Amino acid sequence: MTTKEFKKLPKIELHCHLDGSLSREFIEERLGRSVEETEIRVSKDCRNLEEYLGKFVLPIACLQDQAGLTGAGYDVLRTMGGENVCYAEVRFDPVACGSKGMSTEQAIEALLKGLEKGKQDFGVEYHVIVCAMRHYSEEQNFEMIRTARQFLGAGVCAADLAGAEAQYPMSAFRELFRKVRKLGMPFTIHAGECGNADNIAEAIKAGAKRIGHGIAMGGKSGIQELVKKAGAGIEMCPISNLQTKAVSCPEEYPLREFLDKGLFVTINTDNRAVSGTSLTKELEFIAETYGIGDEEILLCMRNAAEVSFADEHGKERILKTIRNI
Repeated sequence: MTTKEFKKLPKIELHCHLDGSLSREFIEERLGRSVEETEIRVSKDCRNLEEYLGKFVLPIACLQDQAGLTGAGYDVLRTMGGENVCYAEVRFDPVACGSKGMSTEQAIEALLKGLEKGKQDFGVEYHVIVCAMRHYSEEQNFEMIRTARQFLGAGVCAADLAGAEAQYPMSAFRELFRKVRKLGMPFTIHAGECGNADNIAEAIKAGAKRIGHGIAMGGKSGIQELVKKAGAGIEMCPISNLQTKAVSCPEEYPLREFLDKGLFVTINTDNRAVSGTSLTKELEFIAETYGIGDEEILLCMRNAAEVSFADEHGKERILKTIRNI
């Protein structure tokens, strides 16, 4: 495909963080000052995940009231609509948005308001994934997810676990996700981004329907088979993964391996603004770097529809859009 064809292609985005995907224009409007690109985007020689996460300070400051969250939801779908994303699952941490007294419920409502307006104006269907954070207490995470559960089927589709994976392994969150399963809340989990494949196995055993990143199971056929048998989706974010040094070089990135093993690979941006990327750019990158052909690109889009947290009617609607290409 050409760049024009990649941009025109109906696309599905399953792993996109709200705070890392705000446009420079939106951030400047919210902060009331000019913002240098280097303040919100990593450099080409980004050294590690810690340096990468340093770019989130300004975006998070923009999300501390209801107007900021509503505007952010609209801003992200505006960006997505510009490259023909037809369905997106946008994830955020409601707790981090509470410095000005917002409750979890108010934060979710504010974001959904902006996303709904974005859907009407730009034609992007959406759901929200709420992020529990590894450095929060179990009680704080569960209370947030329990509140978000009230919105399940009304804008919210799932929960997630994000944060410093190396410092807080998945084994510490077994009880949390036992309770989340009991609530009837679906979930995805960031696992295998920082070199520990055991976190992926733990996430699958806990009941995760998808794995965020999953890079560490490269070369580990046993864990790959466990993930495949569970029918779990893999939310790969190629450009971000290379920037954070999830692998040391492009040649070590296991995208081709995962596709060849029949895993449910999906392609995502992770953080559009911080990584300076888009789904169009991600697809061009994997085509050029790994020889991913047009049919495999379409397979990744079909995988995304199948493993999305949309209901059956929503999945069929998305798949119909993909099939009509």
